[in-house]
Amino acid sequence: MNLRPYKFKPLLKTVIWGGEKIVAFKGIDSELHQVGESWELSGVEGHESVVDGGPDDGLTLTQLIERHGAELVGERVYRKHGNKFPLLVKLIDAQRDLSVQVHPDDEMAQRVHGCSGKTEMWYVIDHEPGAQIMAGFSRDITPDEYDRRVADGTIMDVVRHYSSHRGQVFFLPAGRIHAIGAGNLIAEIQQTSDITYRVFDYNRVDQDGHQRQLHTALARQALTFTDTETARPCIENSTLVTCDFFTVDRYDIKHTLTVQTSDSFLIILCIDGTAEIGIENQPKVRLTRGQTILVPAYFHNVTLHGRTTVLTAHC
Repeated sequence: MNLRPYKFKPLLKTVIWGGEKIVAFKGIDSELHQVGESWELSGVEGHESVVDGGPDDGLTLTQLIERHGAELVGERVYRKHGNKFPLLVKLIDAQRDLSVQVHPDDEMAQRVHGCSGKTEMWYVIDHEPGAQIMAGFSRDITPDEYDRRVADGTIMDVVRHYSSHRGQVFFLPAGRIHAIGAGNLIAEIQQTSDITYRVFDYNRVDQDGHQRQLHTALARQALTFTDTETARPCIENSTLVTCDFFTVDRYDIKHTLTVQTSDSFLIILCIDGTAEIGIENQPKVRLTRGQTILVPAYFHNVTLHGRTTVLTAHC
């Protein structure tokens, strides 16, 4: 039995809207600039996380599941998802406004793309003054009004805007319109899917004068037009989101806390401070701000020592 807590090499992605916060937040060396995303844990084909250290060093997350099966992800998760890891964890740094988007549910994604849909959640780690998050409509609209507002560029007039606050939580089920505004540093946990329909991109053009492609018709099929969202502040040691696809908790630890797992892997993302992770007979693992570890389902008690704030996720 070579199972242990796993760290992975982050997949840093440079994009035109990315900033300079992620590399500093994670405390890593990188010459990359405009890093908009760090994929912390990913089983997306072609973008799979790679184990960093230990006897499984260099394996992709998919290969890790192939090697360890249900002892890694849990019997229930393995029966449902096989060798496909069900969650994707990211850090997002928006130096500029991201496009207004919507994601399909499982039924539509399978029908159109042959893959899973995309329900996700955001946790605001930090933000600049005046930063905003957009989520849900401010009132019910109709598909015909959607068509008109996309055509005349006024769709943002009926999207709900929130001033960003640290610790704010946004649940984004498939079908909910949303966008990350400039100045936000976000932790995102979602289904393993990279399907996004772009609704609006602020009429921006590239250096050649071309506007980015919109997915107006597909978005129309995916959108829930009667959907309004209410942002939620989190409190210490609370469940932030629980849904059919994942449960996310936040723990603010002053000294020691033990978390029990039940037939699922456990993802731990450190968003502040430093912790030592103790797992049964395994050597302790040090976890610093911006790092993520995957605890196999084989282990049932995880103890965190230190002064730290973490997000945990499981299925």
